[in-house]
Amino acid sequence: MDATQSWFVTKMEEGGAALSSLQLEQFETYYRLLVEWNERMNLTGITERDAVYEKHFYDSASLSFFVPMNDMNRLADIGSGAGFPSIPLAICFPHLQVTIVDSLNKRITFLKHLVEALGLPHIDCVHGRAEDMARMGEHRDSYDLVTARAVARLNVLNEFCLPFVKKGGIFAAMKGSQSTEEVDEARFSLRELKGKIKASHQLSLPYEQSERHIVLIEKTDATPRKYPRKAGTPIKQPLV
Repeated sequence: MDATQSWFVTKMEEGGAALSSLQLEQFETYYRLLVEWNERMNLTGITERDAVYEKHFYDSASLSFFVPMNDMNRLADIGSGAGFPSIPLAICFPHLQVTIVDSLNKRITFLKHLVEALGLPHIDCVHGRAEDMARMGEHRDSYDLVTARAVARLNVLNEFCLPFVKKGGIFAAMKGSQSTEEVDEARFSLRELKGKIKASHQLSLPYEQSERHIVLIEKTDATPRKYPRKAGTPIKQPLV
């Protein structure tokens, strides 16, 4: 175990997630493939190894510090990009049944290759728009936990993600900065989409010390039939 893996293991253990040698190998394979494929397609602007472990792997897996992952079975990751946060979470908690939704087919191609290389059989990578996928019966109101690690504002993320969450389930919005104004702005979308804020958590990355915020939203009832609106509308006309 080298210095990067050592601090990563220590910090994950402090958060309650012990990692095996196999899981460490999976993270190292993830890093190698991420950098390799990044030379052919734009997956991430972060490629230095220690930074990938901190800003992608640790940042993604830190959700488990605030959500009881062992109680979760089905997870949907919306707009996953290069697999964050769902694949680090699936490495740490291999019992999870994961659906990754991304609108860019070449990213899905990478993710399918990655999942096979990591030996994670319970991950389904789906090419499609969240607004379209959420209207399908197998996805609608179906997931224990839905994640989005995105820069979109909360009122937009709510419409993308809450339709996937089952009643009593959780949508975790993982964000860099967070403002009271943004949460206030999201109140109408929460009412419309049957969600309520359960908790809000703040943490700092262990070395860079940049802030992260995780907003946990509980689904209180089934999604009304009119949501989500057609693809593209939530971004162009956010619920306010």
